Amino acid sequence: AFSRDKMLRTVCILAICASASAFAPSPNVVLKGSQPASLKLPSAPRSARSNAFGLRMHHGDDHDILLRAAKGEETNRAPVWLMRQAGRYMKDFRAFSNKYPFRKRSETPEIAIELSLQPFKAFGTDGVIMFSDILTPLPSMGVDFDVVKGSGPVIFDPIRSMDQVKALTPIDDPDATTPFIREILGSLRKETEGKATLLGFIGSPFTLAAYAVEGKANKNCFQTKKMMQNNPEIMHAFLEHIAQNIATYACHQIECGAQVLQIFESWAHHLGPDDFSIFAKPYADRVIELIKAKHPDTPLIYFANGGSSYLERQKDMKADMICVDWKVDMAVARTILGPDVKVSGNVDPLVLMGPEENIRKAVRECVTKAGPGHVLNLGHGVIQETPEEAVGAFVDEAKKFHYSDIASAETKELVEA
Repeated sequence: AFSRDKMLRTVCILAICASASAFAPSPNVVLKGSQPASLKLPSAPRSARSNAFGLRMHHGDDHDILLRAAKGEETNRAPVWLMRQAGRYMKDFRAFSNKYPFRKRSETPEIAIELSLQPFKAFGTDGVIMFSDILTPLPSMGVDFDVVKGSGPVIFDPIRSMDQVKALTPIDDPDATTPFIREILGSLRKETEGKATLLGFIGSPFTLAAYAVEGKANKNCFQTKKMMQNNPEIMHAFLEHIAQNIATYACHQIECGAQVLQIFESWAHHLGPDDFSIFAKPYADRVIELIKAKHPDTPLIYFANGGSSYLERQKDMKADMICVDWKVDMAVARTILGPDVKVSGNVDPLVLMGPEENIRKAVRECVTKAGPGHVLNLGHGVIQETPEEAVGAFVDEAKKFHYSDIASAETKELVEA
């Protein structure tokens, strides 16, 4: 016999099922026939508009599902996009990356537009994110950089003194210092209108400061932590300058067409809980406050890569959604953050190196543990060795697996109990 709690739970779940069944739109992406055992997806019917992986593309009611989820509105499934979805794992992307250096690709509108759209055209992601880099606005502040193939970003004159901080320039006119952004985002907005949500992004102040202080990637973040320990006034002055100006750059992206913005704290893994609360969190929140003052309705997502060990310190941040890395179970993250905090993430990127059945299972488990108020993503970026077919399976399963499927499974389990 049911306990009273089980009976109440069953009634609630049945109500959810009925509601979802009545109002859920058709899936955005449909595979022809049954799921194959291998990762190769079958061809779509000739009459359907299809992509390279045989996925039939339907936009319809789901075209703004990511935007709606980020705003906290009800959706019938978890929308899906992937960090670093425009990347070297794609053959078509490599045709550009093998020919042009990074800044040529990211600052030439026609190339950046093409690269941004490649994963959307191939897989039907619910979000299209501008192909760019978190360091792109640094030259506008007087910190020049380049991306060296095989080495990553290099800052030519690392920031190590207060005099250097005082010499930094403000971003007064983003159209003058980053003129390509308006054309890239404006064109992408036209291309994605009625089809997908357009995302912009920025680096958080601590991560940008750490890059600029180190001069390049450093496994110990040595120069930055040395400054934090011995000359914190320099670090705080630098962080304040970045916060004020990166907010201007973020607002510019929104004004150029971005509908959702993600804030990347890419170097959070270098910070312990206390340093996060002193050097990262207040400046990220300051950026969010400045953006919200001008664009209160634009959803902002905060992602602290490696910050899952102090999620409890992120639950009161001013972002609309917290993106969670893959090093914490999504159910645990939900418990720590609470039911009122919207979440994004957090499948391990290396799951995409496994068999298709594991990829699909990981999608269902993540969505089930997160529940509504969730944007499905990886817990970090797509790695270069990832098979394109694996990304296709990841997106396809996300679009097929609805919240009503969770309720149906739970109802069956309760009834059988």
